[in-house]
Amino acid sequence: MRQFAGCCRFVWNKALALQKERLDAGERTISYNKLALLLPSWKKDHPFLNDAPSQTLQQVLMNLDRAIKDAFDPKQPEKLFPVFKKKGKSRDSFRYPQGFKINGKRVFLPKIGWVGFRKSRDTEGAPKNITVSRNGKHWFASIQTEQEAAEPIHPSGSLVGIDRGVKQFAALSDGSVFAPLNSFKKMEEKLAKEQRKLARKIKKSKNWFKQKSRITKLHIKIADMRSDYLHKLSTTISKNHAVVVLEELKVKNMSASAKGTKEAPGKRVKQKSGLNKAILDQGWGYFRLMLEYKQARLGGWVVYVNPAYTSQTCSRCGHIHPGNRKSQAEFVCLSCGFTANADLNAAINIKRAGHAQLACQANGAVMPSATGTSRLAA
Repeated sequence: MRQFAGCCRFVWNKALALQKERLDAGERTISYNKLALLLPSWKKDHPFLNDAPSQTLQQVLMNLDRAIKDAFDPKQPEKLFPVFKKKGKSRDSFRYPQGFKINGKRVFLPKIGWVGFRKSRDTEGAPKNITVSRNGKHWFASIQTEQEAAEPIHPSGSLVGIDRGVKQFAALSDGSVFAPLNSFKKMEEKLAKEQRKLARKIKKSKNWFKQKSRITKLHIKIADMRSDYLHKLSTTISKNHAVVVLEELKVKNMSASAKGTKEAPGKRVKQKSGLNKAILDQGWGYFRLMLEYKQARLGGWVVYVNPAYTSQTCSRCGHIHPGNRKSQAEFVCLSCGFTANADLNAAINIKRAGHAQLACQANGAVMPSATGTSRLAA
């Protein structure tokens, strides 16, 4: 499995280097079909590629072709140009689009044979492909299936706005508040201790690899803790609300370094570094993806609104002023004197902006720029 994953990584890097050369020369990139025709010659130049199934290498070229197209798609500005994969730095994986078989707790993988696995759930529908990936010392098989399903109807009819933060992970417009897990922060000291041990060992020695394995296990534990918490939270929210309204947060911009340059050094760099670490520890992007697919599966929706002024707007009178938010937790309107929890106030504003957006879409109207700041019923 490591060998197959290494062959896939090699083909990815070789194809990406070819595409970058063409782009640097001002030429267009090569399509997947033309790249696939190069595989036989690559196998002659690098005989070890013959050991890997051809279909797994073809899947790599398909993934690269799609990644490059997404990077140049103006509708997906968050997509970046693909990068080279380094052994030990990227996640080992390969995919079979066909030829595999599933029999109980065994799976047949071409050029590997029958492999036993621990089944976490029954396979529903017709299997279409299987992706084998490594996380730490464990290998996982993810099976994608196809099945017919009736159009879902969400059991709830409620709409809720969610304000995501660091002090409180999520504040809902209905008054519910969910504290942050901070999985990285809980394990940070232990992780730093293990990394210091690694720095004192001879690189590439047996003890170095053992210590590196301990650090990998800690990282996996941190990710698993975060994933488990977000799954439980997103499931609770998606089951109880048909429409979830979130701010369209640019996490990459929010967590950008404040270090600056030699000519223009940044201010309060240490404080900003701590804030960046706290933001990334929350997993806002992962939470968003979970809500999207869970709402789609239940027949609900996720609506995104402009985050501007949601924390500075009074949910009672609509007055906007930076001074309305006295502190991280307290909101006091300078106009009407309304007092509330700052996160709850922001969540109500987010909900109203989402409600207005849905109303405009239903009527075919253009949403005004001030939508979400006017006084509406909560």
